[in-house]
Amino acid sequence: MIDEQAQQIAEQWLNNSAETAAQKDLAAHMGMISKRVSVLGVPGFDNIDYDTWNEQCRHQFENSMIKSIAYKGFNLISSTDTQVVFTIFERVVGTDGSLNEQIVEMSLDKEEDGAWRLVQERVLIENDAMRNHEVAK
Repeated sequence: MIDEQAQQIAEQWLNNSAETAAQKDLAAHMGMISKRVSVLGVPGFDNIDYDTWNEQCRHQFENSMIKSIAYKGFNLISSTDTQVVFTIFERVVGTDGSLNEQIVEMSLDKEEDGAWRLVQERVLIENDAMRNHEVAK
């Protein structure tokens, strides 16, 4: 796979992820997450699996806790016909004014049904690159 194709796949996935979260569409959002997902590096959690992610999203969507999710700074690490690995700067703004910014490494796999799903996410840095604070009002 050429780099441009890999970037298009990743950016489409990121756009769809942010859009389904904004629409509080749990089924569509979780349809983008592999049942094999593993999230590492989140403070307070050893590992976040599919069921934990699903429950967290359900809680956040039902309680309208997310104002927006945005991504920038795409950096392709590797790609094959069935996998795209990249880093991205993620910014999540809560409806309570909270802000979570972090650099994450994401791995998308093309699963048997042809859909690209997140199989691994890893918070890379827990210092200057990751900040949790109140949004200036």
